[in-house]
Amino acid sequence: MIKVLICDDHAVVRQGLRTYLELQEDIEVVGEAADGQAAIDAARREAPDVILLDLAMPDRDGLGALPQLKDLGRVIVLTSFGEDDRLFAALRGGAVGFLLKDTEPAELVRAIRTAHAGQSPLSPAVAARVIDQLAQAGRPRAIDQLTPREREVLRLIADGLSNKRIARELGVAEKTVKTHVGHVLAKLELTDRTQAALYAVREGLAD
Repeated sequence: MIKVLICDDHAVVRQGLRTYLELQEDIEVVGEAADGQAAIDAARREAPDVILLDLAMPDRDGLGALPQLKDLGRVIVLTSFGEDDRLFAALRGGAVGFLLKDTEPAELVRAIRTAHAGQSPLSPAVAARVIDQLAQAGRPRAIDQLTPREREVLRLIADGLSNKRIARELGVAEKTVKTHVGHVLAKLELTDRTQAALYAVREGLAD
């Protein structure tokens, strides 16, 4: 039997999950919890194989409880929120799976069995975001493609300088500055100087 602990602050959600999961011959719901601390206490008491964990709970939330829960069972986050910051924080924190609450019940059961087998269940939408993040991590950042002079030009654009003033600042021809600006916009896939200035601020090149 796969022992499951349900952690969610909504009683109706817990009851619905329990009712469906207990229809499965190989799953036993061993406990419920309405907040993070109660989840930790229940996990220590019941020794579940799989923990279904909501992130948005009162008092100690799911993310706050995750560092301890991950050592007490295999944690599948089951939440209404699919924001990237929550997703990656949960995966970094030790969750083995991440599902949204609109997941079909049969898919949830498969996820529990998958987690129990030592694998990592992710809903399709979540998996796509993880793959995209990994792909981006393997690519060089756009700003790293700029030459030192182009980075300097970008910084001066963010400071609000015109091409003429940038040329004076750098001691080069205005035509040269225009060429640099064109290269900066092209490499960063931006359309105008305003976008370039915002990009420079975001990357810490300017205030």
